[in-house]
Amino acid sequence: MAQKSQEKGVTGGAPVVTEPGRVRNVVLVGHSGAGKTTLVEALLAATGTIGRAGAVTDGTTVCDHDPAAVRQQRSVSLACAPLLHAGVKVNLLDTPGYADFVGELRAGLRAADAALFVVSAVDGMDAATAALWEECAAVDMPRAVAVSRLDHPRADFDEAVALCQRVFGDNVLPLYLPMLGDDGVSTVGLLGLITRRVFDYTGGLPAQVREPDPEHLPAIVESRNELIEGIIAESEDESLMDRYLEGEEIGTDVLIDDLEKAVARGHFYPVVPVCAETGVGLDALLEVLTSAFPSPLEHDLPAVTGVDGTPRPPLACDPDGPLVAEVVKTTIDRHVGRVSLVRVFSGTLRPEQTVHVSGHGLAERGHPDHDADERVGHIYTPLGAALREVSACVAGDICAITKSGSAETGDTISAKDEPLLVAPWEMPEPLLPVAIVARSRSDEDALARNLARLVAGDPTLRLERNAETHQLVLWCMGEAHADVVLDRLRAGGVDLDTEPVRVALRETFTTSAKGHGRHVKQSGGHGQYAVCDIEVEPLPRGAGFEFVDRVVGGAVPHNYIPSVEKGVRAQMERGLVAGYPVVDLRVTLFDGKAHSVDSSDAAFQTAGALALRDAAEKGQPTLLEPIDEVTIRVPDPSVGAVMGDLSGRRGRVLGTEPDPDGEGRTLVRAEVPATELLRYAVELRSMTSGTGTFRRSFVRYDPMPPHLADQVRKEHPTT
Repeated sequence: MAQKSQEKGVTGGAPVVTEPGRVRNVVLVGHSGAGKTTLVEALLAATGTIGRAGAVTDGTTVCDHDPAAVRQQRSVSLACAPLLHAGVKVNLLDTPGYADFVGELRAGLRAADAALFVVSAVDGMDAATAALWEECAAVDMPRAVAVSRLDHPRADFDEAVALCQRVFGDNVLPLYLPMLGDDGVSTVGLLGLITRRVFDYTGGLPAQVREPDPEHLPAIVESRNELIEGIIAESEDESLMDRYLEGEEIGTDVLIDDLEKAVARGHFYPVVPVCAETGVGLDALLEVLTSAFPSPLEHDLPAVTGVDGTPRPPLACDPDGPLVAEVVKTTIDRHVGRVSLVRVFSGTLRPEQTVHVSGHGLAERGHPDHDADERVGHIYTPLGAALREVSACVAGDICAITKSGSAETGDTISAKDEPLLVAPWEMPEPLLPVAIVARSRSDEDALARNLARLVAGDPTLRLERNAETHQLVLWCMGEAHADVVLDRLRAGGVDLDTEPVRVALRETFTTSAKGHGRHVKQSGGHGQYAVCDIEVEPLPRGAGFEFVDRVVGGAVPHNYIPSVEKGVRAQMERGLVAGYPVVDLRVTLFDGKAHSVDSSDAAFQTAGALALRDAAEKGQPTLLEPIDEVTIRVPDPSVGAVMGDLSGRRGRVLGTEPDPDGEGRTLVRAEVPATELLRYAVELRSMTSGTGTFRRSFVRYDPMPPHLADQVRKEHPTT
């Protein structure tokens, strides 16, 4: 529950800054279980933002306050946690590590100016984290590494650093080394490589700084030399390397200054050992976040256009500039209503200000292009579930607004007299379908309301009302994502069930056949009379429907011929085999009979439908299934497993090629029946350790194998 007062261990007022140069926006990324959320809360506690880290009430924490996170025992949504250190406001953006919640990760990356990769000293990292590093490298986002969980008995800092260097590449070097206690296992301090000082945490925070013991010197010297060479290699002073090689002692201030510049440019990646439980390294990490990471003034801003798409000059991070902000994430709180997390790129957002809200249309999500003027109410600094009111939010900072009538994730907030639109960020396509059914009519109304709220806030959730299968389908990122969505629907008071997803098939004829339709009925003195004879021929796939009139001698009066066609078309929509539309036919009407009194439009419609059904009993109708072309992006070692799996899915591989966007990856193109792709999002992730992705697009309909078609007929017989 969002609150406008201090709660859940929050202490002190909201950190407020008036200059972009005193803001740092940092997104924490890493695999699930690396300790991101634990680290965030330890940093909050270390700076006095909260009283203590960890569980506060009902098993929730400051960052993981979502009931779905409590049930799943992992972060499932983006959380913003600001703190103040050395006069700098750091907005920590804690992201879920599980691949299903990549939408929350994307939102965090959009709002951030730098990334902190959290790597477990126990479990290392997953392939998705490595891929994310490459993605950040492509846009030169500054990065640093925090090696976490040093208090674990199996922690191995050296191995974690070696892994980071193998996976992340050059210039990933530690600034500190862990110092073990007398037991030889616990980490009680850090060895500073630049300063050649010991930071002792046995007395807690802040660390006691002293000279190193003799046994520490060999490790410091070896690692320090490597670190200095890495820093100097990125220095803007080209003479520094020569001076260093000639034996000159480079001053600590020079090294630190060059280090901070290299990190801010995204050319050097410091590694800091941290232990959230004991506090080791927290102050060192805060120093990196505030001194080495760039402010919003140093980070490129997204492109903007007018709401009509006309180009506009690049933005500047200027509090006095035109207002341009973006809704990073929208959630619905049962007590407060709509809560929008907003990153201000330009200008200053103030309470009671009338702004323009505009968004990119996604018709398939029920969210078309929209533009509206709205009045901003209060502005808050969010801290988990707590909302602390502030007087303004300047360019570069992040805030929260409530009760916005139309703002959705990805929308742009700009000045009323100068409306603008921020270029959208890329979101992955949800590819796991889940069919849901409300248990009652009242639940249907509640379901519609709750779905609209969830879809508005989650760009990775797509809603489809399939007119052919009559199913309500949620397209999700994976099973965990689907579980969270269903949990939130049920928490909103919706009683619902899930059912197997049906793929929209088609029916057609495999051979020519003739059909006789006779509708003769006498009731209440009014008769109905219509007889028609048709011939049905299959057409090439995709040819559609043709109706041919070859009646001679007026056997079917001219005014009733359209009625026969209408009846045939209606029966084609209802289906002949399993209730799916019939396609690719030529129907020729060649004979029939009419009555001067009892014939009617309705009677010939019925006769036309009966004639098509009669022909179906002779024409060997079959089912057609949709075929999708899939493009699968996988690491090279997984190509064999993926191609073998495609064969088992009745797929036809079209070819492979190196991925132009990623070294060591391959693109596999194939055609696969859509019925075999219902759970492919989950199974591909399993085959590729979470690194495989795919896209799909409809190609055509092909005949379904007879044994599968028979199974569908049994499950969905036509009445």
